[in-house]
Amino acid sequence: MQDKLTLMIPGPTPVPETVLKAMGRHPIGHRSGEFQAVVRRTTEQLRWLHQTQADVLVITGSGTAAMEAGIINTLSRGDKVICGDNGKFGERWVKLAKAYGLDVQVVKADWGQPLDPEAFRTALAADTDKKIKAIILTHSETSTGVINDLETISQYVRAHGTALTIADCVTSLGACNVPMDSWGIDVVASGSQKGYMMPPGLSFVAMSERAWQAHKRSDLPKFYLDLGPYQKTAAQDSNPFTPAVNLYFALESALTMMQAEGLDAIFERHARHRAAAQAAMKAIGLPLYAAEGHGSPAITAVAPEGIDAELLRKTVKEQFDILLAGGQDHLKGKVFRIGHLGFVCDRDVLTAVAAIESTLQSLGLHKGNMGAGIAAAAAAMN
Repeated sequence: MQDKLTLMIPGPTPVPETVLKAMGRHPIGHRSGEFQAVVRRTTEQLRWLHQTQADVLVITGSGTAAMEAGIINTLSRGDKVICGDNGKFGERWVKLAKAYGLDVQVVKADWGQPLDPEAFRTALAADTDKKIKAIILTHSETSTGVINDLETISQYVRAHGTALTIADCVTSLGACNVPMDSWGIDVVASGSQKGYMMPPGLSFVAMSERAWQAHKRSDLPKFYLDLGPYQKTAAQDSNPFTPAVNLYFALESALTMMQAEGLDAIFERHARHRAAAQAAMKAIGLPLYAAEGHGSPAITAVAPEGIDAELLRKTVKEQFDILLAGGQDHLKGKVFRIGHLGFVCDRDVLTAVAAIESTLQSLGLHKGNMGAGIAAAAAAMN
């Protein structure tokens, strides 16, 4: 049906009508006093979301731009870094770090498994001459539906004394607790099309004071993503380059909605939807891909045995106008992913579960009692 598509993917995520209306207004001058007021307001809202007093800078770009900015503004050629790799995005940060000539050591875990914090602790403790300059990792590994223990790993980094924690929080910020200051995270990167409930186009980089000290020493090439000019102009409620003005309108509107709901309520909602999605899939006999107890609050990855996951996704979309995410790389056709990130309510999760059950039934692949998934999801929400 035209205009009826429901996004149950980890990004882009559904956008509230209030946010769409805010974004649809006529642009204003990006050097005007009116726009400066928007920048001032959203800067404080972003600090609220990140639970920080640090600078949170806005870049017109994707979450990858934010992560690249975080890396190239705090490190120098030949610096030794440790990258956590347990999925598609962990792989990306390894490639990015190597592209800039960094000395990369990788802590790996199988896809579907969390990174082992003790592997980072051991490497950091052995670094008595303080050669390691940064730990780079993904908090919520979107490709596998795994949440990594960022809190514990960042504690080990702080104990090291000099290394920085650079975290991809693209699908965790706005879905679960990421208190930048109390956890001692130095760089937090995120993107607008995830927990922010906005269309793609803006990315965000939060930088600690230690990160800014590293910025002074950094010699990696940068121009558009040099965060120095962003910090300078942010202090004047402005931007170094022409920003996506209408996305700023959306940002202000979305963050206002999030503040009205409150952080604790937002985190509880995402945890509830994770519990419901996991319970539903187990009830209808579909194994979860993420290791037990390590599922992301943003997305549930499912590995149906003996079922073509792409056929299931295709049929759900054709019959119910619900878009589920597929598996990436070697998981294509083997995994599908249910997004429950951002502007998602209980009804959306229950509807997606019902559509999956109905599709399995129509394909002759339902292994349990029809309605078991819905019942399990509803019970998990109560």
